[in-house]
Amino acid sequence: MQSMRKHLIEGREIRVYDGLLSAREIMNLTASLEQSAYTRNEIARPETKEFRHWAVNIPLDTAAKLPVYAPSLLAAKDWPGDRSYRVYRCYCNHAAYGDMLFTHTDCKPGEQDLTALWFMTTQWDVEWGGETLFFDSSMDAQVAVSPRPGRLVMFDGNIPHVGRPPNRICYASRFTLALKIEPVDNASSPKATQAS
Repeated sequence: MQSMRKHLIEGREIRVYDGLLSAREIMNLTASLEQSAYTRNEIARPETKEFRHWAVNIPLDTAAKLPVYAPSLLAAKDWPGDRSYRVYRCYCNHAAYGDMLFTHTDCKPGEQDLTALWFMTTQWDVEWGGETLFFDSSMDAQVAVSPRPGRLVMFDGNIPHVGRPPNRICYASRFTLALKIEPVDNASSPKATQAS
């Protein structure tokens, strides 16, 4: 698998992939996500719990049938460190103009989790915003990844990041389908059983 580009923030990788899904797969998956029953059940950090955002959890047996599942694990297999990985959680975020999203990390310090974040849209205009920003330890933005139809951005879960909501002129929803991935050697991890 060839990555379109790689970025490094303080030794932690971000990889951006395009062209892993067909136009039909993107269209069908986006249509399914548009029909999902989202609830305000996600928080970025404990101190932002009053500002929940829209998401829908996807059971792991359903996730395994999605066209994003195998490419996510294939991209993880190519990750530095020669480890095997498994998906322990899958969900989709929904954001629209006016939503408030907060900077966060996807795993605890010292964990070696990866996040496979898929932008699920059939079209996106640069003026619509919605980028995912990645920060260094001083919370200075270092990398911006634009939403593109079917784009995968895979990154070290320890990198602080935030998805920006769409701009006022955008009437489309911003869907990001997230697969949380951990090393298989983390066999004692309770994450898979705790994930809903």
